[in-house]
Amino acid sequence: MNICIMGFGSVGQGVARVFQMKKEQIKEDHGLDLNLIAAVDRSGAAVNLEGLDLNLLLETKKSTGKLSEYPENGAEGISGVEILEEVDYDCLIEVTPTNIEDGEPARSHILKAMQDGKHVVTSNKGPLALNFRELADSAQKNNVQFKYEASVGGAMPIINFAHETLSGCRIESIYGILNGTTNYILSRMAKEGSSYEQTLNEAKELGIAETDPTQDVEGEDAACKVVILANSILKIDATYQDVEVRGISQITPESISLAKKEGYLIKLIGEVSEDALEVSPRLVKEGSPFAVDGTLNVATLKTDLADDVTVVGKGAGSLETASAIMSDIISIWKTN
Repeated sequence: MNICIMGFGSVGQGVARVFQMKKEQIKEDHGLDLNLIAAVDRSGAAVNLEGLDLNLLLETKKSTGKLSEYPENGAEGISGVEILEEVDYDCLIEVTPTNIEDGEPARSHILKAMQDGKHVVTSNKGPLALNFRELADSAQKNNVQFKYEASVGGAMPIINFAHETLSGCRIESIYGILNGTTNYILSRMAKEGSSYEQTLNEAKELGIAETDPTQDVEGEDAACKVVILANSILKIDATYQDVEVRGISQITPESISLAKKEGYLIKLIGEVSEDALEVSPRLVKEGSPFAVDGTLNVATLKTDLADDVTVVGKGAGSLETASAIMSDIISIWKTN
């Protein structure tokens, strides 16, 4: 399978590292030969139709910050759409940074690939939160597979789990912690009694929070995931504007301490149901499945046949997110 990666930040590099680590095993186990022929970042692209040297690719990005400096065949200033027109590939991995203003450039990359009859795997929440129906309809119209397990919960299995393992059930609602950064901050505040500002700065120093953490702490990231789950699993035709969103920036050590005295924790919870699409701080019982620490994500799917089913996993991380992307690629290979 010839693959093109659009975006070569943390996730894109994680995918390349997973290809390095697992290439032979995946070929042996599934008969799938992974061949990365193009990778694109803001500087341009690295292209080799015979297959990029993954060691050289990763080293070039690490040492120069630019894929256009790739020694064998780097191309400066070329756009993602231009690469998609020029190279012959089977599957696009779209992992450019999330843009919840207009979903670009990911939306254009995904639609271009689909219109050209190529399969798409993405972790990019922006176009899914804003244009889910358009993308799903395009995949169906062009008879290609569109996979996005990595867009919700990183390594936490939820979308494919709902569609495949719980395929005999009607899923009535989903309720969960969908953002690892906020869970880390609230967990630390509960354990240490520290202020929001102090804990946020600690999270930034550890690389858990972005330099600009607005999307995480104001609930925007979790809201995108609520939209994706609503569309994909509950078949609710929703966009980002349909979600009621409140973040954690107003949570005080006093409110956390008061909750603990009553046997509760405060967590940022996303709710997906026919009655509500919402992200807000809520009380959860200590000792419940939602009493998870660190950057873990957790979600409970309420079903008609299996009652409540809860899944837990690391909600962020380069290799963790890449693991979900890899599962989607293997799924496409098996069913194509």
